[in-house]
Amino acid sequence: MSINIDRRRLIIGASLGLGALLLPTGRLLAAEVQAAKGFTHNVASGEPGPDSMLLWTRYVPPGDAQETTLQVEVASDREFRQVVSGASVRTGAYRDWTTKLTVTGLQPGTTYWYHFIAADGSHSPTGRTRTLPVGDVPRFKLGLFSCSNLPMGWFNAYAHAAQREDMDLWLHVGDYIYEYGIASYKMHDRIAEREVMPAHAHEMISLLDYRLRFACYRADPDLQALHQNAAMVALWDDHESTNDSWEGGAQNHQPGTEGDWNARKSAAMQAYREWMPVSEEPWKAYQIGNLGTLYRTESRLIGRTQPADIASAYQAGTDAALEAFRDGPWQDPSATMLGLEQEHWLYQAMAENARRSRWQLVGMGTILGRTLMPVDTLRMLRSDASERTVQAFSNNIRGTRLGLPMWMDRWDGYPAARARLLQAAQRADADLVMLSGDSHNAWAYSLQQDGHPAGVEFAVQGVTSGGIEGNMGAAPSDVARAFISTNPELAWCDTSRRGYALLDITPGQITGEWTFVQDIKTRGIATTASHRMRVQRDRRAFEKMA
Repeated sequence: MSINIDRRRLIIGASLGLGALLLPTGRLLAAEVQAAKGFTHNVASGEPGPDSMLLWTRYVPPGDAQETTLQVEVASDREFRQVVSGASVRTGAYRDWTTKLTVTGLQPGTTYWYHFIAADGSHSPTGRTRTLPVGDVPRFKLGLFSCSNLPMGWFNAYAHAAQREDMDLWLHVGDYIYEYGIASYKMHDRIAEREVMPAHAHEMISLLDYRLRFACYRADPDLQALHQNAAMVALWDDHESTNDSWEGGAQNHQPGTEGDWNARKSAAMQAYREWMPVSEEPWKAYQIGNLGTLYRTESRLIGRTQPADIASAYQAGTDAALEAFRDGPWQDPSATMLGLEQEHWLYQAMAENARRSRWQLVGMGTILGRTLMPVDTLRMLRSDASERTVQAFSNNIRGTRLGLPMWMDRWDGYPAARARLLQAAQRADADLVMLSGDSHNAWAYSLQQDGHPAGVEFAVQGVTSGGIEGNMGAAPSDVARAFISTNPELAWCDTSRRGYALLDITPGQITGEWTFVQDIKTRGIATTASHRMRVQRDRRAFEKMA
């Protein structure tokens, strides 16, 4: 095993960060990163099937070659005495020396070990992966992650999860990286040793920018360990491109200074597909025997329409303006999160798969559960809350009184599309389980449509990204109670802690456990008390657990 990048320098960036690599003061570090040779970023696997697996690595050959060929071996034992599959694959500077290939001929529900071999005989680290099962499946364990902002803390959630030997698959539902320059972070929110951009650097815009940011994140040893230990199904949300992105633009993209949106979007998508163990398919279904079907969706860059503009209604300052927004633009049936092509695919797939698999597990970047701002949160704010924060909460409370949710960038902002999804699940008689992230806090929703149960949602807290607690002066338990009492779909929430979630899936029930790490400002795997919620087959609503 040979990893020739100094991980500490790559993560810390010698106090400059990878974003400084194009600046004069960053040339030395740029040369070091670009000159790194060998297997620089460990291994990863994804896109599991019953007889196949996609394998990933990054290898830079010695010398000035612009292309190289790697061999891959897959074995049924850790010592590679029983090699069962293999292939060769080319890579080059044209794809940032990353490589991925799909190996076939594997057995269902089987653990395998794999490594890559370079032309000089050097080996990559050994990865562990597991194919999907077929037939009657008694149990499947899934880890759920979202929102891993490197400057804000250590990836302790990844480190804790990577030590588990009982997990079948990881699911990352977005914000795997963040595009911001370091100047966007408040000093008390970030860790100086984990800066990825200097204060005067711009956010990610070009293909080189996105590649360097991925290189920084993927150098983190805890994230490497997570990928090395099990396969991951991954989908992007907005920060893999930029904040609140949609097909034709983004809240955090200014064409006047940041260029053409389509060029930036293309660069973000290319870097993601180079650096992640994902296929080129925009969406996909994974069959877990007759136990369930897992869906990887795309809800940002391909089909999402621009969200309705509630800001103008707030600025008008009258209830009449908000009512006109509520009864007009907000209800637009042409608004879509997934795009009509993907909607048709998902609804048809659920209808077919619900007849042969018990659970329909939909991975989604943003939350589906309806969420209104509690009217008493204004008095819960920090005493030093900014005027802008107070105004934002005041606006959301005005919206609550008229039945308008607080999150227009999520499914709440697309009520007609939300209804279509839930109605499709009801027509299919599906046990729908939404798996989502984005908010940085933890939520459990019993979803309703037309007055009837439609499924449940496990929404996972961030790995490091801070949530609503940053604005609150009240105790987190008081904030959580206010949200639960205001929102009929909301069965439980935690509004203050970071970590990840585990789903234990059996034919009769799914038990989800939100695991909270003790700290993100120091590196370690200590956890605090977790929380568990359960949904029984055919109930389509959460039940209380002792």
